Amino acid sequence: MAKSKTQYYCQNCGAQFPKWMGKCSNCGEWNTIAEEVVSKNEPDKPWRSQNDKNPVLFNIQDIPAGQETRIITQNQELNRVLGGGLVLGSVILLGGEPGIGKSTLLLQVALQFNDLKVLYVSGEESASQIKLRAERLGIETDSCFVLTETQTHKIFKKAKEIQPHLLIIDSVQTLQSQLVESSPGSVSQIRESTSELIHFAKETNVPVVLVGHITKEGSIAGPKVLEHMVDVVLQFEGERNHLYRLLRAQKNRFGSTAELGIFEMQGNGLREVSNPSEVLISAKDHTLSGNAIAATMEGIRPMLIEIQALVSTAVYGTPQRSTTGFDIKRLNMLLAVLEKRAGFQLGAKDVFLNITGGIRVDDPAIDLAVICAILSSYENQALPDNCCFAAEVGLSGEIRPVNRVEQRVLEAEKLGYDVIFISKYNKINPGDFQIRVELLGTVGDLYRLMF
Repeated sequence: MAKSKTQYYCQNCGAQFPKWMGKCSNCGEWNTIAEEVVSKNEPDKPWRSQNDKNPVLFNIQDIPAGQETRIITQNQELNRVLGGGLVLGSVILLGGEPGIGKSTLLLQVALQFNDLKVLYVSGEESASQIKLRAERLGIETDSCFVLTETQTHKIFKKAKEIQPHLLIIDSVQTLQSQLVESSPGSVSQIRESTSELIHFAKETNVPVVLVGHITKEGSIAGPKVLEHMVDVVLQFEGERNHLYRLLRAQKNRFGSTAELGIFEMQGNGLREVSNPSEVLISAKDHTLSGNAIAATMEGIRPMLIEIQALVSTAVYGTPQRSTTGFDIKRLNMLLAVLEKRAGFQLGAKDVFLNITGGIRVDDPAIDLAVICAILSSYENQALPDNCCFAAEVGLSGEIRPVNRVEQRVLEAEKLGYDVIFISKYNKINPGDFQIRVELLGTVGDLYRLMF
C-alpha cells in the first residue's frame, strides 16, 4: 500500500505549512489553508524508456549556440505573440475568462495542422461537443485526435501510442495525478499535474498547451507557482459584448512580452486581424470634438488608435475622472500639466477618456493625443481628421521624444494621414517622408497651432 503524508496548502497562493493556520502568512488571506494528502510513491512514466540516461554535465563554453526549433502554426497572430511559433518541448499556459474563446482558438489551431498529429485532451467537454465546434469552424483534417480524460497517467499512455507533435490540455484545473489524493482543482493537484506535463514536454520534445481558468480578479486560478513553472503565459482577453479579442504574452522565455495578437470572433471561429487600425479607429460620417488619433507601438508592430475625451462642467461638488483603457493616474498628471503650464481651468470639469476597440495602452507616446482630445472637447472644436500624434508630455509641459518614431510616421503615412505631430527633439528629418511632419516643443505650441 502506498505511503502517504498530510500537508497543508494555501488555496490562494499555494504556500505549504506543517499545520493548519487561520491566516496564511504568505499572502495574508484568511481561511484559505486546507489539508491535502500527498502520496510518496511515483508511478512509472509511460513516455520514459526503461533505461534512463544519466544526466550530462556541460561546460557553458562547450554548449553550441543555435536557434530554438519551432513549429509554425497557421495562425499568424499566435505566432507573433509566441515569438515565431511553438518551441519544441515548451509548456504554454493560456488563461482567460469563461466563454472568451480559449477552446475555440486552440481547436482552430489544432485543426489547421495537416501534416502534424495533435492530441486534444478535454476534461470539461465530451467528444460530441468538440465535434460540434469543429463542424462550426468548418476545418477538416485527419491529424487531430480527441481524448476526453482527466487522469494524467492515462493521457500519457495515449500520447505514447499516437506520438503527437502537439499536446493540448483543456483545462489544467480538471487534471488529476496519482501522486496526490486530493480532488481535481486543488493546489497540490494543479502543481503536481503541471509538473508531470513539464517533464513529459522536456523529455519527449513535444510542446504542451494548457488552458487555465482565471479568478474574479483576473489572475490565473491556482498557485502562483504555476505561472513560474511554465515557459509561456498567454492572456486571452476582451469584452463579451465586443467581437474583438486580444492575445497578450505575460511571460515568454522564447520571445518578447510586448507583442499583441488581435482576433475577431465570428460565427465560424476567430478571424485574424492583420491591420489593427480597422478595429481601433471607428468610422465617422462627420467630425466631432474630443477625438484624436495616436500612433502607438505594441512590440514591433505600429498601429493607430483613437482617443475619445469628454469634458463637461461638474454638476456635483467633486469633479469626476474616469478612463477606459488608460491609466487614471497618468490622466490626472496630464490634467495638472494643462492647468499649471498652459493655464486651462480644468479643476471644476468632469473628464472622461476612452480608447476605442476595448484595448488598453500603456505607451507614453499617446500623451499628446490624449491632451489634444481633451482640449478639443474643452474648446468644443473638432480636430482635422487627417492628422495624428506621437509624443510624450513631460511635467514641465514640454513635448518629449519617443522611440521608433520612424515606424510610427510610416504607419500613419501608409494609412493615408496627411500630417503627424511629434517632438522637435526626435532626431528625424521631416523631408524623408511623404507625410508632413510637424515638430513641437511645448503644449502651448500645440494649442496655438491647432486651436
